[in-house]
Amino acid sequence: MFIKPFTYGSNLQQATLDNKEAQLQLSNNNTVTSRTDYIKYIIKNELESRVNLNNHIEQDDCFFVLDLGQLYRQHQKWKRCLPRIKPYYAVKCNSDQKILEYLTLLGVGFDCASGFEIQKALQCGADPSNIIYAHTCKQASYLQFAAENGVRKMTFDSVDELYKTKKLYPNAELLLRILTDDSKAKWGIGLKYGAPMADVDNLLQTAKTLDLNIVGVSFHVGSGCSDAGAYHDTLRNSRIIFDRAKQLGFNCNLLDIGGGFFGVDYPGKPTFEQITSVIREAVDQLFPHDVQVIAEPGRYYATSTLTVCCQVVGRKLLSELNEDNDDSDTGNKTYAYYVNDILHSSFATRLFYSDVIDLRVLMKNGVCTYGNCHNNEQKFSSRVWGHTDEPGDCLSENARLPLLNIGDWIYAENLGAYAITTCHFSGFERPKIIYVDSKAYHH
Repeated sequence: MFIKPFTYGSNLQQATLDNKEAQLQLSNNNTVTSRTDYIKYIIKNELESRVNLNNHIEQDDCFFVLDLGQLYRQHQKWKRCLPRIKPYYAVKCNSDQKILEYLTLLGVGFDCASGFEIQKALQCGADPSNIIYAHTCKQASYLQFAAENGVRKMTFDSVDELYKTKKLYPNAELLLRILTDDSKAKWGIGLKYGAPMADVDNLLQTAKTLDLNIVGVSFHVGSGCSDAGAYHDTLRNSRIIFDRAKQLGFNCNLLDIGGGFFGVDYPGKPTFEQITSVIREAVDQLFPHDVQVIAEPGRYYATSTLTVCCQVVGRKLLSELNEDNDDSDTGNKTYAYYVNDILHSSFATRLFYSDVIDLRVLMKNGVCTYGNCHNNEQKFSSRVWGHTDEPGDCLSENARLPLLNIGDWIYAENLGAYAITTCHFSGFERPKIIYVDSKAYHH
């Protein structure tokens, strides 16, 4: 059941809920000059503050540090690389309220896939004109909710969806979602969504017969696409559809190039700058500037915002392969560690995309090192398990870690995509989130 959306009054400072005590101490700490030092200080302060909790239930709980300043940095990079293309953040990627508020204040639109996501965007101050209902198979009640709240832009890819829209929302502004080659993406969705080019003429003609308003074309090359050519090929097909639609009397003025952008650059993969240079050139070549161009980045904005900190709550020695092997790099033992976080929470990016998680030591034997000072220690093959009894709850199958003890802490960065949205699995509460804004510090 929906509650009536309201306008969320806020400003950029209110959208950041910092640790006040830490900020006060930080103002007198001249050694903190970078974002990394700032996040490190916040985490150290949180761990030290738990010492006096005397075994309170929150003393050893895992926690998140969510840096809203990364949203600002990513947005500035987006504007530099794709100045013509307006981002519509994919709410499904991380629907944390403060993330949505912050992005609203930056002028970002929202890609919503359900009535509940539309509701969240509206509650965080988004204007209905800055929301696209980007789902080609909509639940009837969600479609009616969009109509009641003036969210007009939405996608379709089938004749049946056109008839449903005619019945429930005849004034909608429709974008035809077309099929793409997503073979170079980490996670393709072409089997589920997108109309093949062979179906385009029939879909356009049906929309014309039903007196529906097609305003543009939408596509998605898959999440984590590393092939800029996939965008170029689909942009050419989009241009063909624009021309066919014009012949039928439609005024197409909106192009949605979807999402799939990485949130961080990976070795051996094209950088964001390299991929967007191809997109920028192709868009300008094929579409005049009277066509509005939007995109649906999710991971791009959310990934680098989140640092996850969790405690080792159990340890097992799994094997002792060769006692005579003194190789300090590989070690000869395999350990299993159990931590108080789960795959279905902070580490969901591994669940969805099979990402390799870079686990590092945060605190060892009561000393907060934040990944430093362990280079000379012997490393062991380590399997890190989550806290549920679900057999697939494995955070890392072959991490290289020094020998850890129960009570030590580990951390991982760049886990903001899909983490918070999947919490509460198996009854586990959402971890504490410490909101910070590092915008004032250099990266």
